[in-house]
This record gives sequence, C-alpha cells and structure tokens, in this order.
Amino acid sequence: MRKVLVLIGCFAFATTGAALLSAQTSGPSLAEQQRSLLSAREQSERARQRSVALLRQAEAASNDADRIASQAAALAARIQAAEADIKAARTRIAIVDRLQQRQRERLAEKQGPMIRLTAALQIMTRKPTALALVEPRSLDELIYMRSILSAVMPEIERRTASLRDEVHQGEQLRQQAARAIASLDESQRRLTEQRRQLAGLEASERIEAAKFSSDAGFEQEQALALGEEARDILDLMDQIRESGAVRESLAALDGPVPRPGQGGRAEVSLSPQTEDVANAYRLPVVGEIVTGLGEISDSGYRSRGITLAVDAGAQIVAPAAGRIAYAGRYRGYGNILIIEHEGGWTSLITNMATSSVAVGDRVVQGAPVGQSGSDDPTVTVELRRHGRPIDIAALIG
Repeated sequence: MRKVLVLIGCFAFATTGAALLSAQTSGPSLAEQQRSLLSAREQSERARQRSVALLRQAEAASNDADRIASQAAALAARIQAAEADIKAARTRIAIVDRLQQRQRERLAEKQGPMIRLTAALQIMTRKPTALALVEPRSLDELIYMRSILSAVMPEIERRTASLRDEVHQGEQLRQQAARAIASLDESQRRLTEQRRQLAGLEASERIEAAKFSSDAGFEQEQALALGEEARDILDLMDQIRESGAVRESLAALDGPVPRPGQGGRAEVSLSPQTEDVANAYRLPVVGEIVTGLGEISDSGYRSRGITLAVDAGAQIVAPAAGRIAYAGRYRGYGNILIIEHEGGWTSLITNMATSSVAVGDRVVQGAPVGQSGSDDPTVTVELRRHGRPIDIAALIG
C-alpha cells in the first residue's frame, strides 16, 4: 500500500512541477521574440513592394542614368528584404529552440513518474502468485493492489497518451527548426547574390558618372573644408544648410545652365512620390529602434534622431531623394552622410562603416549609400528642416 501511495504522490508532484515550470518559462521574452518576428516579416514585405515599384520606375526611365539609379535602388530594396528575411529566420529559430527546450522539460517531468511507476509494477510482478498460498497476508495485498491498479490504469493511459502527444509535438518542432534553417540558408544565399549584382550596377553607374566628373574633386574639397572648420556636427549641418541656400539662390539667377553632372554624377530626376519629404520619408536601414528623438542615451546625451540596432554589414539607403552634401569620416561619428532634400529638409546618417556615394551625387529614394559596421552595429539618422530637428517616428508612423 505504501508503494501505491508513493506512486500517487509522484503523479501529484509531476502535475505541480509542470504547472510551476509553465509559470516560470511563460514570460514576456517569448512575446518579444514573436513581435520581433512579425516586425521582420513586415519589413521584408515592405522592402519587396518598394523593389517592385522601383523596377517599374527603371522600366519607364527615359535615360540610362535614371534607369541605372532606379535599378540600383530596387536591388538595395531586395537586399534589405533579404536582410529582414534573415532576421526573421534567426528569430524563428530562436523561438523554436525556446519551445523545444520547454517541450523537453515538460517531457522529462512527465516521463519521471511513469518510469518510477513502471519500475514498481515490474517489482510487483516478480512476486509469484503461488506465494499468496503460503503467506496469508499476501493474498489480501494482491487483491488490494489489483483493485488499486484498476483505479490507476485510466490515469496511466491518460498520461501515456499525453506523452505520445509531447513526442508528436517534438517532431513538429524539429520539422519547424529544419524549415527555419533552410529559410536562413536561402536568404543568406540570396543576399550574397544580390550584393554581387549591386556591386556590378554601382560599377556601371560610376562609369556613367565619369563623363561628368570634372567638378567632383573641387566640391569634395569644399565639403572636407567645411568639416575641418566645424567644431560640432550641428555646426557642420548649419554650414551645409547655409551653403545650400547660397547655391539655390545662385541657381535662380539668370546665366548659363550648369552642366548636367556638376558635382559628380548625372542628374537624377526626382519622382513625384519623393518630392514631398514629409510624406515619403522612411528609415534608411532594416533594424529595431533602440533610441528615439529626445531620449537619453546610455552615454548621457539627448538623442537628436533615431538610433537603430542593425546586423553587421546592413544595407543603408537614401531615406528620400536628394543631393549628397557631405560624405566621409567625421570625428566620433564614424563615416557620416548628409543629404540635402527639397524644401529645406536635411538628413544626417552616422556610424556608417562604408559609403558608396560622393559629394554632389544625386540620389533617388532607396538608392544604396553604404553599409553598417560590425564593431558597433547601430545606425543613427536625424532629419532636420531649416535646421530644426523633426521627429522621424511621426513621419513613418
């Protein structure tokens, strides 16, 4: 009888242990992973839609410069879609790993009592029935044990059915993990191929731009001189804004029409969708926002833009159409990019590892402009209008 009580106690302990395990492991972390997975899938879908729209623009382009620029932007969008797919696959693998760990723990909790019960039953069956004729109490114990077992057997059957369900769930999780790994491999292969294609397009674009590159060196020197004179990045942006105002006023005067490629590359016409920066602005890189406008960062300063956590080597694109006003290293900000847009809007992108554009280049929205680094995989973007910081989050929803 003591054995039966011990077995029943084991069942109760297993039930309580499973409940406690569920309470400990079901927290917000899994919910955060699921939100991250959903966000990555949404980013991937948006990037694919942008790529399709840019390919249409490339097909409708009236000259080679516009066509190559739109094709490069479309490829950059596909690269960002592949990056989002990789992030989604990695998050999915992490979620499946987490669920597999929980499932293994639940299975261990349920297997323990069943193993002990099976061992106890084996011990009981080793006692010969004939022994009950020799020991008067043995017959009473045998009858009592069989009555107890007849009551316990339905519970045993229920528990074994539950174990079979757990094993089936484990097989499903293994299949999901295999699919997630295959998706990750395919996304990484696609990303490598698209980056290779983009490098070829950028080489073609540089060849096309070489026809109009006579003033590129002079304008680059002017931008570098502004950087040397500026004490802070805000000073640099103010000086560039003032230079832009002077350039616009000079362009409005009567006189000879500037050469098409003045500043380094052939002029790229701005599409109607990108002329209104406030309505068309978007983030330049795939990532998760870690600091917003006005928030206090870990280093103690108030953010003037949005900082995104990104993967190493993430593709960075122009958040809106415009002209490259500064491209190069700047003090503690790594490689930076300042883009002048229409209507007094200016974008600043900092902490870039590499830049693929030059001062004076005209870029369409989504044009590839560089990549993030690996040592500090974050990118910060600021948007200003007439020198005043604008909340990007309000523009992009």
